[in-house]
Amino acid sequence: MGNLLEYSGIVTKIRAMEAKLLTPEQFTEIANLGTVPEIADYLKRNTAYAGVLETLSDDQIHRGNIEKVLMQSLYHDYTKLYRFCGQKQRRFMKLIMKNYEVDLIDYCLTIVINRYKKPFDLNYKRPFFDRYSQISIEKLITSRTTDELVENLKGTEYYAPLRKLRDAQNVTLYDYTLALDLYLFTSTWKEQKKVLKKKDLELFMRERGAKIDLLNLQWIYRAKKYYNMKPADIYLLLIPIHYKLSTDMVKELVETPGLEEFESAVSRTIYARRYNFRQKLTVEQMYLDCLNYLYTIDRRRDPYSIAAINTYLFLKEEEIKKLTTAMECVRYSLTPGETLAYVGGKTQ
Repeated sequence: MGNLLEYSGIVTKIRAMEAKLLTPEQFTEIANLGTVPEIADYLKRNTAYAGVLETLSDDQIHRGNIEKVLMQSLYHDYTKLYRFCGQKQRRFMKLIMKNYEVDLIDYCLTIVINRYKKPFDLNYKRPFFDRYSQISIEKLITSRTTDELVENLKGTEYYAPLRKLRDAQNVTLYDYTLALDLYLFTSTWKEQKKVLKKKDLELFMRERGAKIDLLNLQWIYRAKKYYNMKPADIYLLLIPIHYKLSTDMVKELVETPGLEEFESAVSRTIYARRYNFRQKLTVEQMYLDCLNYLYTIDRRRDPYSIAAINTYLFLKEEEIKKLTTAMECVRYSLTPGETLAYVGGKTQ
């Protein structure tokens, strides 16, 4: 009864919001459109994105601006959920906020390290981050070097792990991205026990633990397939947390001599029971399919829990990624079938 009372309001809110998510049929219709402005018009007329898209004038309708307002839609949804949360649930929402903070820092590092001539364009994120984040966008946008960027994170939890890299030699963007990812997962893994209790803790550990395992699987696969990396170098990429993949299993996966042996080892993991690895095209799709299964089954079993919040935000983020991919496919004149192969939806 306790959980029912705690979550009844927010679950009702989430059900109303989820009813507005795009269907596979709508993605099929989007894939058949010919231009990015046509996609924007479709979203205005048929979806919950109408509100954020109305802020763009006709001459602002291009992919970059549309992506920004789609992200604003995610932030709006986070805000709606946060307002419905009690104090305990808000502490959990702050764990989720770390994902958005790491994405922001990684974007800023990309701009600075690659010396892009275009200025930081983060004003559309500022109201959200000013309210919910420890990071000051106002400070970040003044950064012109990695040293300045790291110093502008002083006073946040991200300063210490990035400062260690700043003082090292020949550091690349990849090194910074990896350090951020490692910090994100190790810190939230430690904090979850302070923030959550009982069933909510069990659910978050399962979601976060599975994500860590699946990311490690993905990184091992990529290291072998695309970079032919040695085991010693692959170990440096991995998040040092084992959930359902034992230390021995990770060792076997890392040290397999080739992709065929790697796939054979994957087939013996617990995740292979939910996913036929050999019949799918990419390990990335395995990652998404497993997480989608995990989120939806947890919510079905425990509808009045953090699983409701977790699942909705996952579905919303994936929807925005699919829309962004669809716009890119249409921009490059891919066929509807090719677009659907990238974003999902009903095949024709």
